[in-house]
Amino acid sequence: MFAAPDPGRLRLRAATRAVLGIGGAVGVTGLAGHSLTAAVTGGLAALLALFTVTDAAVRGQLITTALLPAAGFPVLALAALLHDHPFARDLVFLAIVGAGVYARRWGPRGHALGVFAFMTFFVTQFLHTAPGQLPELYAAVGLSLLTCSTVRFGAWCYERRIALPAPPTYQEGRGLARTTTRQAVQATLGCAVALVIGQGLSGERWYWAVGATWWIFVNTASRGETLVRGFRRVLGTLIGIAVGLVVVIPLKGAPGPTAALVAVCVFGIFYTAAVSYTWMMLSVTLLAGGLYGLLGVLDPALLALRMLETGVGALGAVLAVLLVLPVTTHATTDAWIARALRCVHACTAEAAARLSGTPDADPAPHVAQLEALLGRVRLSLAPLVHPLSPLRARKARARQVLALLDDCAREVRGLASVAADPEASHDARLAAACWRVEAAVEALTTPEAARELTTAAPADAPHPATDPIPALAHLHQLEKALIELAHPLRSPTRAPLIGA
Repeated sequence: MFAAPDPGRLRLRAATRAVLGIGGAVGVTGLAGHSLTAAVTGGLAALLALFTVTDAAVRGQLITTALLPAAGFPVLALAALLHDHPFARDLVFLAIVGAGVYARRWGPRGHALGVFAFMTFFVTQFLHTAPGQLPELYAAVGLSLLTCSTVRFGAWCYERRIALPAPPTYQEGRGLARTTTRQAVQATLGCAVALVIGQGLSGERWYWAVGATWWIFVNTASRGETLVRGFRRVLGTLIGIAVGLVVVIPLKGAPGPTAALVAVCVFGIFYTAAVSYTWMMLSVTLLAGGLYGLLGVLDPALLALRMLETGVGALGAVLAVLLVLPVTTHATTDAWIARALRCVHACTAEAAARLSGTPDADPAPHVAQLEALLGRVRLSLAPLVHPLSPLRARKARARQVLALLDDCAREVRGLASVAADPEASHDARLAAACWRVEAAVEALTTPEAARELTTAAPADAPHPATDPIPALAHLHQLEKALIELAHPLRSPTRAPLIGA
């Protein structure tokens, strides 16, 4: 996890800014005279604003953040009013689950608003919010969002200086063919199972099970991804509880040490989220333990109950993705790989245009988008390359695909770097090389053209080591990687990369 690449130190910047933004929000809320309950609610609102708002443009992030209260305040009031009416409360909670997942069809903004609405309902169960507390909680949330937004969009808006890619969207379709619609049904039924079993385990902490099911579905798009995420959530929670017994419980809720621990956990959540869900869940578990310590209710039995409720939540998610409208991992993986390959072609075309003298051509945004798409490919292939996967042949094929895609990304980055050099010269062979890359991508993404790719190798291409034109060297290596991808991706006799 610590050795994972961090281009532009974006993860480090995001984690440091999160500590400052959330710490500032809690501090300002406390200085305003609000209670500990209000400070915790405000701190959670700030964390969600910094964690879930992922619009590509800064202006879009600002608008989404401003819309969070519109999604959260009505839910906060509804949850407080229904607290003493369990049946109605449970039905409304499940409706919010379905609506929150369905909202992902509207991209990053819908995703952020859906998560904020769900977590607003969740935190009222966590803090046993009463209707009389609503004015104070509204003020605390508003103040916290304003404070963290001042840090994010004013004091430390590094996005203005770094071109961030638009987050990849979910698959398109209509009705139940749309991934987000199927996942909304899955998540609702999975949370219903978790809710019933969770309440059987604990009448007070049942919402942990629902929360576990919900978060297992976040940022997944297939059955395999959800199963792996569930395993990693349980593993991270188990490790976090073991660490909590040694680190959190001895603090006994002491404000100073606990606040320092919470700050470290916030940093850990943001720093590890993109590379290790297990490490992120360890940080989340320790953070929850610290908050319960501040509230004076933490003990080993509570941590054990959290482990049980997390297991129940994972069970609910597993049953839902296996039995209810399953989204096959194989189809999802092929879709993400195809998008990544098309992005490779777009990067190549922009770089070639730049080298040929087109001043407006810029491959950099496409390179950033390619990194995001490769992240989705890795997530989609995670079930197959997981150490516990018994499918050795498919595991080897998946690893080969990942290695070759990484080679493509490396060559594309090198090509973009050459294109950015104002003194780089154009060569007539660039057009031919780019055409061959385009043909290779077309063959990989169009089954009818697969045979043509496997029989067409760049035999007449100069060797990269002796080519005096750096751009051509990168293009030849890129073409070679694309041709080698034909075997694991388009071999007529291959089994599906991941079983349907």
